[in-house]
Amino acid sequence: MLTYAALLALGVGGFLLVRHLGTRLIAPAPVGAEIFGAPGDAKAKVDTLMHLLLALAVIIVTARGVGAVFAYLSQPPVIGEVIAGLLLGPSVLGRIAPSASSFILPPSVAPFLGILAQVGVVLYMFLVGAELDLSRLRKLAHSTVAISHASILAPFLLGSTLALALYTRFASSDVPFTHFALFLGVAMSVTAFPVLARILTDRGIQSTPMGTVALTCAAVDDVTAWCLLAIVVSVASNTGGGALLTLGLSAVYVGVMLAFVRPLLARLANWQARRPSLGRGVLALVCVLLLVSALTTEAIGIHALFGAFALGAMMPHDSSLATDLKARLEDLVVVFLLPAFFAYTGMRTQMGLVGDAESWAWCLIIILTASLGKFGGSFLAARASGFGLRDAASLGILMNTRGLVELIVLNVGLDLRVISPRLFAMLVVMAVVTTLSTTPILQALSVVRPVPVPERA
Repeated sequence: MLTYAALLALGVGGFLLVRHLGTRLIAPAPVGAEIFGAPGDAKAKVDTLMHLLLALAVIIVTARGVGAVFAYLSQPPVIGEVIAGLLLGPSVLGRIAPSASSFILPPSVAPFLGILAQVGVVLYMFLVGAELDLSRLRKLAHSTVAISHASILAPFLLGSTLALALYTRFASSDVPFTHFALFLGVAMSVTAFPVLARILTDRGIQSTPMGTVALTCAAVDDVTAWCLLAIVVSVASNTGGGALLTLGLSAVYVGVMLAFVRPLLARLANWQARRPSLGRGVLALVCVLLLVSALTTEAIGIHALFGAFALGAMMPHDSSLATDLKARLEDLVVVFLLPAFFAYTGMRTQMGLVGDAESWAWCLIIILTASLGKFGGSFLAARASGFGLRDAASLGILMNTRGLVELIVLNVGLDLRVISPRLFAMLVVMAVVTTLSTTPILQALSVVRPVPVPERA
C-alpha cells in the first residue's frame, strides 16, 4: 500500500508542479477558426439524403478495402480503416480531387455523419465494456498492478509536462492551462484494449502468460483512462463548484450502477441463459438501459461514452447474454457505424495545418513523448517485477498501442475545444504511428513463444 500511495502522491504532486508552472504561461488569443463539422457548418440541405447515402457507400467500400490491405500486411485492419477515413478527408482527397471530395463528402453531410459516428462510438464503447472481465481485475498479481499503474502514470506526467511547451504554441487563451495539461496527459495515457487484443490473437499469444498480462494491463488502462477522461470533461465543461457537483453526481452514478444495475444485469443474464436465443424484448431492454446510462452521464457532464462503457462493464463477461449481444451488435457497429466515425475524424483532420517543418518537428516530439511514456513506464515496471529484458520490452511495445480508443478521446477534446484543429491533426498522426509500429517491432523482438511469468508476479 505504501508503494501505491507513493505512486499516487508522485502523480498528483508532479501534475501540481506542472500546473503551477503552466499558470504563468500566456497562450495566443483565439483566432476564431471553426472546427470542421461543428454545429452551424452545414447550412445547405439540398439533396442531403442522397449525398449521405453516397458518402456511406463510399466510406464502407474504402474502409473495407484499405482494411483488407492492412490485414494482408499483418497490421490491424482497424488502422487501415482509420487511414481510409483520412484518405477521404480534406488532407488527401480534398487536395487531389476537390470537386470529387465536395460531391462525395460535402459540408452538408458532416452534421449527419457526425451523429451516426457518435451513435457508433457509443455502441462500440458498450461492446468494449462488455469485453472486460472485471473478476480478472480483482485478482491482479502484484506485478500486473505495478505495470498497469506505471504505464498510466509515466505518460500522464510526460504528457502534462509537454503541455508546458505546447500550450503557448498550439492552444489559445480561452483554454485554461489546467484543462489543456490534463487532457494532454490523458491522451498520452491511452492503450487500445480491443486493438491490442486483436494483435495478440493474430500472433497466437493471447492465452500465453505474456498475452494475459498484456490484456489485463490494457484493461486496467482502459478503465483508468475513461475515468480520467470523465474527470477532465467534467473540469473542462464546468468551473468552480460546477466541476465538484459533476464529480459528486458521477460518484452517485457509479454507486447506482454497482448497487442496482449490476445485480439486475446478473439476474437478466441468468434468466437469458435458460432461453434458446436472445429475444427482441431482452435486446430492447438492454438497448434502453444503454441509452439511459449514456444519457445520464451526458446530463451529468462526463460524456455519453462513459455511460455506454460503464453499462457494458457491469454485464457478466462470460454470460450468454453478453455473447449474444456482441454477436447481434458487433457486425453492424464494425462494418457500418465505425467507418462513419473514421470518415468523420478524417473530415476534421486537416493535415495542411501541419505543413511546415516546425509543426512536423513538434509532431515528432509528441510521438516520441507518447512512446517514451508508455514504453518506458511499462518496461521499467516489468523489469522491476522480474521480467526479462526482451519480455519487458515486448510488454512496453504492446502497451504503446493506441488505435481507435485514442481517436475517440481526441474527438472529445476537439469537441470541447480543449485542443486546436492543428494539435488534433498531430495527435491523430501520433495515434496512427504508435499503433502501426507495434506489430513490426514485436516481429523484430520475435515474441512468438509462451513467456513464463516471473515467480514474483
